[in-house]
Formats: sequence, structure tokens, C-alpha cells
Amino acid sequence: MTCPYLEYREESDGTAFETERAYCTAVESFVQPMRADICNDRYDLEHSTDCEYYLAAEGEREPTE
Repeated sequence: MTCPYLEYREESDGTAFETERAYCTAVESFVQPMRADICNDRYDLEHSTDCEYYLAAEGEREPTE
């Protein structure tokens, strides 16, 4: 199951990209492909236990900077 905070966007602030990029609505920021792997529950990772952004958004952990 994919993280509910993950979106893929082809543009931002009027700038268009050649390919879609991973965007995390929990932190309102584009994220690195490695982070998107966590969001997509790849490589034995699960967003509900391994992502500090998800846990902070769900109130289960303090946000990190």
C-alpha cells in the first residue's frame, strides 16, 4: 500500500519537469527517490513504520528537521 501523503507531480511553481517527481504532502516538499521507495513500501520498508514524515503527520512522532 502506498503512503497516502505521496503524490507525483510534473510541475511546481510554474516549472515543468520532464518526468514526474515524488512530492510529500505531509511536509509539502519534493522528496528524494530513496524516500519515495519508503513511501511505496519497497525493499522491505513500510511507510507506516519507517518514515518519520508519515509518523509525524499521523501524530505518532515529533517532526524532524
